[in-house]
Amino acid sequence: MCGIIGYTGSRECAPILIGGLRRLEYRGYDSAGVAVIARNGLELRRTVGKVDALAKLLEDKPVSGLTGLGHTRWATHGRPSEQNSHPHTDCDGKLVVVHNGIIENYIELKEALIAKGHRFASETDTEVLAHLVEDKIKALGSGGKAWRHDMQDPLLFEGVRQALREVRGSYAIGIIWSMCPDTIIAARSQSPLIIGHGEKETFVASDVTAVLEYTRKVSFLNDGEIALLKPEGARVFTLDGKKVEPQVNTVQWDRTMAEKGGYRHFMLKEIHEQPDAVEDTLRGRLFPLEPATLEEKYGLSRDYVSELREIRIVACGTAYHAGLAGKYALEHFTGVPVSVEAASEYRYRDTLPQRDALMIAISQSGETADTLAALRQSKRDGMRTLAVCNVVGSTLSREADFTFYTYCGPEIGVASTKAFVAQLVSLYMLALQLGVSRGKLPADEAKRLGEELLRMPSLMRRAIAGEGAVEKLAKHLAGKGHFLFLGRNANFPIALEGALKIKEISYVHAEGFAGGEMKHGPIAIIEEGMPILGVAVRSRVLDKMLSNLQEAKARDAFVVAIVTEGTDVRFKPDWVLTVPEVNEYFSPAISVIPLQLFAYHIAALKGCDIDQPRNLAKSVTVE
Repeated sequence: MCGIIGYTGSRECAPILIGGLRRLEYRGYDSAGVAVIARNGLELRRTVGKVDALAKLLEDKPVSGLTGLGHTRWATHGRPSEQNSHPHTDCDGKLVVVHNGIIENYIELKEALIAKGHRFASETDTEVLAHLVEDKIKALGSGGKAWRHDMQDPLLFEGVRQALREVRGSYAIGIIWSMCPDTIIAARSQSPLIIGHGEKETFVASDVTAVLEYTRKVSFLNDGEIALLKPEGARVFTLDGKKVEPQVNTVQWDRTMAEKGGYRHFMLKEIHEQPDAVEDTLRGRLFPLEPATLEEKYGLSRDYVSELREIRIVACGTAYHAGLAGKYALEHFTGVPVSVEAASEYRYRDTLPQRDALMIAISQSGETADTLAALRQSKRDGMRTLAVCNVVGSTLSREADFTFYTYCGPEIGVASTKAFVAQLVSLYMLALQLGVSRGKLPADEAKRLGEELLRMPSLMRRAIAGEGAVEKLAKHLAGKGHFLFLGRNANFPIALEGALKIKEISYVHAEGFAGGEMKHGPIAIIEEGMPILGVAVRSRVLDKMLSNLQEAKARDAFVVAIVTEGTDVRFKPDWVLTVPEVNEYFSPAISVIPLQLFAYHIAALKGCDIDQPRNLAKSVTVE
């Protein structure tokens, strides 16, 4: 949701800001802007629409300066307009703010500021921050008293710190003031923000992808921290003024991993990257299948595992579907009951504390607000927590008791693909390790299953090689307005995921159902020519799934069967897509691939903005 980039150093900052905003476009936005401290004061350039429009505006009206902030906005308060675009200024036009998140008490703050004579120019909650900091600075400066130049930075810092102590809500902010031409103030609460450390230059951004062209050394701000950034480095404090020593991490992937590499869209690139992503997730972490490995890789001791009575999984969106699919493998291989719940629901119901339960929180970004809230609630209830996450140093990974990183590299497309299969494989590995440690899974069976997991990348490459057939199917069905997806057992969640992908990037109505539920309602909407895509891979429920599809075919639906290679389909579907055979509990990671490709090609044929679908954001950091 939204994107922040800031720079202070010895280079012209406008090109750096535009480049950073381009690499943050995947987060979702409807307007963009930059602010630069120029020789004669602050210069703002803002526009509705894409970063390309902002870049064109800067060509027509260039700005020059060494310190600046950029922002891509996704409207929450006030419609998309130049007036509501970030950055926002104070009354004097000397101070600007960029902000991700929501200020919950902005109305009462705004009313108090208006009563003091402040004039507002937008409908946003963010503008309140600019005026509130202005108000604090003026109070600290005794009504405009001139401070020495070497006192300007502390004055700005203290003004921001005092202002934030009055704010309720979520925020990642960047602030610059023309009186401090080489300074940025940054702070976060429940919204991600990183600091990039360069050579005599410092960056702030909402994602590491924005700064990787210049540095791989980054620090992750924690909730309730505020940083003063200068070209020579950053100093970090709590909102109480206590100094904090930031941990500097080295990002292991580079900027080229976040570029399209010849593919038309990031989503297609990331679908094709899935075998490599799974290899990276598996590498060095599966064998040996024994309790010591479980403790080393997941942090779960033998004593804790032996006493485990329940596993709870919380996640949102596609990660929630990964949890649903992983439930089948976890229960089958471990004998431990597993519940899976949307994090947004879990956090608001009266959950029963279970100290012998493990809470698994799944999030690609590690910054999903509802998932973080569910994890925190679980910790308050006395449960141990495990994060399955892709972003090293993210909030989820820092707050969980244990973290299993998927290491699948940056995922730029808003509609998740490679992160989804990496999450699945992580849960499969955990299932095997827990099964062995608890004595539910014999060692020889575990070894055979582990070797099958290691073959998963090559099987995925074979599934991706069937893209041509999927594209032909998409051309045949691109004009349809409704789709029904069916699956059973471990592949029921894949029906949900297939429907979600169509909705996310094609804006077409689609529903996913368990095959056995078709006669409990969905069969009523089947009519001639309606596309029904059924996952009917080889499993204990294959015959039942084929019967469900045959019932749909008898009602003149256009039936697409996704089947294991060599399957004898006892009726004649309208279209058959094949995937390689794999253990039925691992099959979701393979059977999802044709559905991902199908959604992609439907969206491409409709001319949709695939990597940045409307109204969606990559990381949902507010409720």
